[in-house]
Amino acid sequence: MPGLSDLARRLGHQQWFATVFRVVVPLDRLVGRLTRGRVVALGVIPSLLITTTGRRSGKPRTNPLLYVPDGDAYVVIGSNWGQPHQPSWALNLLADSTARVTVKGREIPVRGRAVSGEERDRLWHMLVSEWPAYQTYLTRAGGRDLRIFRLEPTA
Repeated sequence: MPGLSDLARRLGHQQWFATVFRVVVPLDRLVGRLTRGRVVALGVIPSLLITTTGRRSGKPRTNPLLYVPDGDAYVVIGSNWGQPHQPSWALNLLADSTARVTVKGREIPVRGRAVSGEERDRLWHMLVSEWPAYQTYLTRAGGRDLRIFRLEPTA
């Protein structure tokens, strides 16, 4: 759906878009589960489901995320739609780097690693190419570090 995908990328910079889609995330999570990860973000942008372990509860927590591929790994960013605080899934991943991703119906065990330096710069450019609104989210987050993770398959 190139037309819908282009429209989403243009609208992604708007504050109302982030507000609406933060509310839609539970529905997206449900659609992702019902389709076993085949449809996430309504199939408009490359997305996956990440399941981390809650750092306080110890329970599995699943969230839909946009990703870009990097070799056999998946690159995600803790943008939280530009909110001033880190998303829970990112904090969970920092506490326990083991996770699972579901991509196009395949469940894959991964280890998440926060990236820095030149690697972070390279992956940032890849992420912004896929979703230009990340640049807007960085500004909206007041300069808060938007952590970038490389999710590397473990099996």
